[in-house]
Amino acid sequence: MILIRPTASLSSGFPHVTKDHAVAHWGGKFLPTKQNLETKPLSQTADQILHDIFGFSAFRPGQKEIVNLLVAGENALVVMPTGAGKSLCFQIPALLMDRLTVVVSPLVALMDDQVAGLRANGVAAACVHSGLSRDEQVANWRSVASGESRLLYLSPERLMTERMLDALARLEPALFVVDEAHCVSKWGVSFRPEYEQLSALQERFPNAAIAAFTATADQATREDIAEKLYHSNGHTIVHGFDRPNLTLAVSPKTEWKSQLLAFLENKKNDAGIVYCLSRKFTGEVTEFLCAEGFTAITYHAGQEAQIRRANQNRFMSEQAVIMVATIAFGMGIDKPDIRFVCHLNLPASMEAYYQEIGRAGRDGQASETMLFYGMADMALRRRFIEDDGEDDIHKMREHKRLDALLAYCEAPGCRRAALLAYFDEDHAACGNCDNCLNPPKLVDGTSHALKLFSAIQNSGQMFGGAHIIDILRGAATQKILSRGHDQLDAHGAGSGQPKEFWQAFIRQAVAGNYLTINIQKYGALQITARGNEVASGIEGFEFREIKLRKKSRKAKTPRSGQPAISDQDQSLLAALKTLRLEFAKARNVPAYVIFHDATLMEMAAMKPTSPSQLAEINGIGPRKLEDFGDDFLKAIAAHE
Repeated sequence: MILIRPTASLSSGFPHVTKDHAVAHWGGKFLPTKQNLETKPLSQTADQILHDIFGFSAFRPGQKEIVNLLVAGENALVVMPTGAGKSLCFQIPALLMDRLTVVVSPLVALMDDQVAGLRANGVAAACVHSGLSRDEQVANWRSVASGESRLLYLSPERLMTERMLDALARLEPALFVVDEAHCVSKWGVSFRPEYEQLSALQERFPNAAIAAFTATADQATREDIAEKLYHSNGHTIVHGFDRPNLTLAVSPKTEWKSQLLAFLENKKNDAGIVYCLSRKFTGEVTEFLCAEGFTAITYHAGQEAQIRRANQNRFMSEQAVIMVATIAFGMGIDKPDIRFVCHLNLPASMEAYYQEIGRAGRDGQASETMLFYGMADMALRRRFIEDDGEDDIHKMREHKRLDALLAYCEAPGCRRAALLAYFDEDHAACGNCDNCLNPPKLVDGTSHALKLFSAIQNSGQMFGGAHIIDILRGAATQKILSRGHDQLDAHGAGSGQPKEFWQAFIRQAVAGNYLTINIQKYGALQITARGNEVASGIEGFEFREIKLRKKSRKAKTPRSGQPAISDQDQSLLAALKTLRLEFAKARNVPAYVIFHDATLMEMAAMKPTSPSQLAEINGIGPRKLEDFGDDFLKAIAAHE
């Protein structure tokens, strides 16, 4: 469901355009503009452009309302989940308006892919960036200046130069679109200082509307973006965060190699991403996966740009490739058939986690996510926060965000409900997460908690988990003996449980806010107010049953939502994918720019025999029908 919340009336001196006015272009009526200039009747409607150019028969829920707002000249921040069709929400308004639309994008590869996709549909679009030759940049700019191209893609760094701003001022753009808008906010998951400069656009171009799009923004981030880009004079549109096609799962990290292999057991033919916290670890994981027979490649910021580009292109174009990467990989990755995302380390926050798993299943097909985490991840994340500048308020907020992620990891109930609750959405139990499919058993752990808290309290709340566990298990290390901790009542009190049990128990105590990790005291475990209530007998302590040394192998289940395809159809689908890849390589673009998997699957199921039948398939507009139609019809006929 879309929620449209005007945060304030427009204060630029122009009449406020209501939602009813936003649809005034239908039926050849005149369209109000923010400039209050003479307007012209439009020759096409949004529905016609959607069908005739992009090849879709109907808008997805929420898209048309956003199109109407932008055409009407309204400012808007749009939060839509990955795969919900954000690009069409600003590309169609750009084609409906008679002046330029400037799209601000963070990555060269993303700009190139978007422009390639538009051109494949017969839309004149251009980008200007350092990856192009001088002649290409000049030619692209001329197409914009002449009015041939109505969509111009720029990085924030290129846009905010005086030379570019002066040149654009002469063209009087109608709309600025800020893609990946969470980069604007320092509360966002991928803050880039260059994006903050975009706050000057409204003053520089008072007659242009500003639209911001992102898949990831909590309330604080949304408010910050709206204030920076258009002083909160516009709309905030939140289009539900739920991605029902994603299966959510979390597991404590014990032996990452065996756990990763168990997760990948039925995914030999799938593309996916494995996220790691360090560059060194990406190399180790890649080497391990290759030795196990997987096709795995590495991506991190320490690689040369040429290597990163080659690895990204390979991942985008080939089938069944696993990208092992740090968070440097992912923003703007528009590969629709990523079937899984696995985290081998704890992400930075719930926002970061949501954005990273959102790269799976952009085609709407069933996809899996898995997060493995351990105590070392928690401590390292706390250290990163403490080392991030001197802003205590920022640090406090980031610690709270990490607390929310830890609570999600240890949640005994539905994962989806817990995830969406963070973004202020209510959701019933989903039936498609690990806790719904295999509900955890809750047991009374009060006696264990009292032993743990005693060891922490009586050792001075100055030590990390490893030393506390040694006390509980009755170890006689030099550290214990030199400090007299062998004389504590808690020494040996937990010897009946193995080390792995106490590690998991402490994780749950930290996630439940019974304990905290004090980074300033080198990761010391300290008892919180809630923990003191347990120690005082006011509150009990329930925990998820801890199962030790069992390598959980997920049962193979068919993916829901995929059309039933016979063996013959599977053969045809493979042939269509091969043909698509040939076109993609010839044009040096990702395969999905030619056709998305969903389009090929519909072809394989429908088996069109004529151009008119082929045109009825979603994702095939006139330009693609002209460019590729005959070849795909021949491929289909050859399998009859």
